[in-house]
Amino acid sequence: MDVLDRLLGHDDWATTQLLDLSRDLTDAQLDQEFDIGHRTLRATFEHMIFNVEAWTAEMAGQPIDRRRADRPLAALRDRHEVSYAAFAAFARRVRDERRLGDTFIDELGEPMTFGGAIIHVVLHDAEHRSEATHILARLGQPDLPEVDHALWDHISRGG
Repeated sequence: MDVLDRLLGHDDWATTQLLDLSRDLTDAQLDQEFDIGHRTLRATFEHMIFNVEAWTAEMAGQPIDRRRADRPLAALRDRHEVSYAAFAAFARRVRDERRLGDTFIDELGEPMTFGGAIIHVVLHDAEHRSEATHILARLGQPDLPEVDHALWDHISRGG
């Protein structure tokens, strides 16, 4: 397992943990506004998932689907699973083809490396997971899990 596999594995797992932890929240809780990030837990998850979809499309030279109709949390969880699998497969293919340093033209018309975009997505998710964890704590969610890389590393090795 190389560094990219670790980053992708942890990123997917950590976001899934928070989505699963949120499954018993009411719509009112998912949409309760806070003074952080995208203001609600649902909007934060939607933004994270859309970002993965958008960057995957952009790197692949495909149009970005800007529809965000999947409001129920279960639909967001499913959408995360599908979009992250596509993102991870694309990232691994670019790595295997030794094209991480190659560039594509981003939505702003600027060149960006595939490696830079992949790292951007992973770090972007981490930033918003911090916000989601903060929102969950403010909602009174008990037993918030650690979603750091060290825990994922331990679990991924069967610990």
